Amino acid sequence: MGFIKAAILAGTVAVFTATSAFAADVKIGFIVKQPEEPWFQDEWKFADEAAKEKGFTLVKIGAEDGEKVQSAIDNLGAQGAQGFIVCTPDVKLGPGIIAKAAANDLKLMTVDDRLVNADGSPIEDVPHMGISATKIGEAVGQTIVEEIKKRGWDMKDVGAIRVSYDQLPTAVDRVDGALSVLKAAGFPEANIFDAPQAKTDTEAALNASTVVLNKNAGIKHWVAVGLNDEAVLGAVRATESVGIAADSMIGVGIGGADSAINEFKKPSATGFFGTVIISPKRHGYETALNMYEWIANGKEPETLILTAGQVALRDNYETVRKDLGIE
Repeated sequence: MGFIKAAILAGTVAVFTATSAFAADVKIGFIVKQPEEPWFQDEWKFADEAAKEKGFTLVKIGAEDGEKVQSAIDNLGAQGAQGFIVCTPDVKLGPGIIAKAAANDLKLMTVDDRLVNADGSPIEDVPHMGISATKIGEAVGQTIVEEIKKRGWDMKDVGAIRVSYDQLPTAVDRVDGALSVLKAAGFPEANIFDAPQAKTDTEAALNASTVVLNKNAGIKHWVAVGLNDEAVLGAVRATESVGIAADSMIGVGIGGADSAINEFKKPSATGFFGTVIISPKRHGYETALNMYEWIANGKEPETLILTAGQVALRDNYETVRKDLGIE
């Protein structure tokens, strides 16, 4: 009996050692389009947690344009990686990314922005984790409508800054979702002003929004919607720069990034009223874990996973973050 127990124990140790050794051989890339953005920093942080938990190597790469994406994929292939997750700088690069992944024998998943075909249709056979962009946009719109009513504003006297980045389908869906709720509540379409941003950051949004405000100086109450927190913060900074008071602005962002949280922490409230927090935890941790399971155990991820968000305001953001597993 002692011999049998020893043999079983030895076998268990051998299996565990082999499994650990295999996990150590798994290498997964995580490519993002804007590595300096807090959202992507958080995705990487949570992906690192999955790597530590399972024992695989995570290779984090920033790729701001199509050429860098192609180079990153080749780099991962040369390193002996087995798969990668990507948030591409241009969703229309889809066919090229798929071809390059196949050429390097790499499994492919996408996060945040879904790849599209040449005709603009989503590439449905690449596993993707994204956000229900329209519903999140609708949550933004509903939050703004409720606050307009609470402040007693007449909608015909309010202007809406549509901070836009229409080359990204997700951005269009989020913004249009927000504006659809505003219009359904009686907001005049003529009072919605487009502010196209050159990049998806605060500075570009500030520049675009300032143009709108200067052209419509007679409007004293404003609301703002956009792709993310940075877009709306740019609109808020623009209102401040032209002398519009904080209580005459309702900006609701999307993301719950550090930039939004820092705004809530300021001693006095600003025109940044709220944000729909979307947790980067699932987008980083779960995608990395799903890729590992696919490589290690042949368990292919679901083709489409859509995550939701939760509205956070200055007085409840800490509770919301805890509910979403961020704190």
